[in-house]
Amino acid sequence: MARRPRAPAASGEEFSFVSPLVKYLLFFFNMLFWARGKVSEIINNAIVHYRDDLDLQNLIDFGQKKFSCCGGISYKDWSQNMYFNCSEDNPSRERCSVPYSCCLPTPDQAVINTMCGQGMQAFDYLEASKVIYTNGCIDKLVNWIHSNLFLLGGVALGLAIPQLVGILLSQILVNQIKDQIKLQLYNQQHRADPWY
Repeated sequence: MARRPRAPAASGEEFSFVSPLVKYLLFFFNMLFWARGKVSEIINNAIVHYRDDLDLQNLIDFGQKKFSCCGGISYKDWSQNMYFNCSEDNPSRERCSVPYSCCLPTPDQAVINTMCGQGMQAFDYLEASKVIYTNGCIDKLVNWIHSNLFLLGGVALGLAIPQLVGILLSQILVNQIKDQIKLQLYNQQHRADPWY
């Protein structure tokens, strides 16, 4: 199979048919779509296991209150949870309900009504929107991630740089130890004093 001759490199650079700008744009869009898919997967998995773990339950409740949302795409996503499932054969008292964190805040309410989401999945969007948040959390969370991308990147770099410095320093130490071992072996084999 004949190979195509390479184009001469201009001023020492490698020739490429794809512009670096296009490469970075493809990477950026891939990251955006990956983030939305991963956020969807995480939120839907959390909905399924809502009552299994108290810490997860508190995290979801905090997120739904903070972002004023309910469920993944809509409040009907809570049917994925076995306790909130809206099927007729579900014996749970929470059948067709949503967590209290989906409820719209009442300004003069001193005690939180934990039963305010009772039976909300049975209502249509307009009726339910009078009592609970009906929009999902996925889009709101993805938008928050995109608007705070530099902050998240800074935190990631702040965590990664000390790790990379540690790896670099440990590799330097390993190489110095290997050099010392080689030097000792060399000195043992090439001693000038045979009686030493």
